[in-house]
Amino acid sequence: MRKLRERRSRARAAGAVVAAAVLGLAGCDAGGGGPAPKASDAGAAKRAPVWDRAPESIAAVGDSITRGFDACAVLSDCPEVSWATGSDAKVESLAVRLLGVSGAAERSWNYAVTGARMADLPEQMTQAATRSPELVTVMVGANDACRTSPAAMTPVDAFRDDFEESLRTLRSALPKTQVYVASVPNLKRLWSEGRANPLGKQVWKLGICPSMLGDADDLSSAAVLRRDRVQQRVVEYNRVLKEVCAKDRRCRFDGNRVYDYDFGTDQLSHWDWFHPSKDGQARLASIAYRTITAPNPVG
Repeated sequence: MRKLRERRSRARAAGAVVAAAVLGLAGCDAGGGGPAPKASDAGAAKRAPVWDRAPESIAAVGDSITRGFDACAVLSDCPEVSWATGSDAKVESLAVRLLGVSGAAERSWNYAVTGARMADLPEQMTQAATRSPELVTVMVGANDACRTSPAAMTPVDAFRDDFEESLRTLRSALPKTQVYVASVPNLKRLWSEGRANPLGKQVWKLGICPSMLGDADDLSSAAVLRRDRVQQRVVEYNRVLKEVCAKDRRCRFDGNRVYDYDFGTDQLSHWDWFHPSKDGQARLASIAYRTITAPNPVG
């Protein structure tokens, strides 16, 4: 019996040693707690997200749409109604929505130029960078498609090269500035809506987007093919904007929201029935605001 008790005592001791070893390997203590948190995990939890949904200053670059062209008077810029930086209360621009009225007046700048193409964007980025904005808005590309003919449209590769150069130009000066990129509007949709207005078609003859709007009432197969080529190029431009922006973690593309928006006659300038009206500018501001303040990028 004595030997039996000794064997049982030795077995219990061995079991205790094994149990202690298992608990030690599992990182547990006598209280049953889990593994101790790693310092790197705590640091990751404290790191702020890359995208700031409330930037405190804005610079806008781009073309006539961002200048409010034909929204107030025929063939004239009207930057006060710009979707990006305007002060007009009916538009409630992106700057006003993000910064407030006084903040927009003090901390937003518009470097867009009517008629600008993607090749002009690097220089605009250089100008915008001098203000050290926390956000730069980009809306450009329509004029690359709106040429004298489809053959004169900016090649897709050149469009890509110029956009990449534009972002490099900004990044060399401001590595942490955010970029919002709006898609190129659906030009064929604008032709379809505006061609019903006789006044608009007369203004189109002055040279507004001839590759799409020229001979507006011509529905021959050649004219249809011409417009389809322009439209396809716009689709290709938007693909470039999406792909290049996706490579920069501080860049957000609008997910083709501007392209997909069905501009009606209320959203078109009553001077040329092609550029956005004040109401159209307000819709662009809303799209931009939703994209910038969303918790996650648009898919």
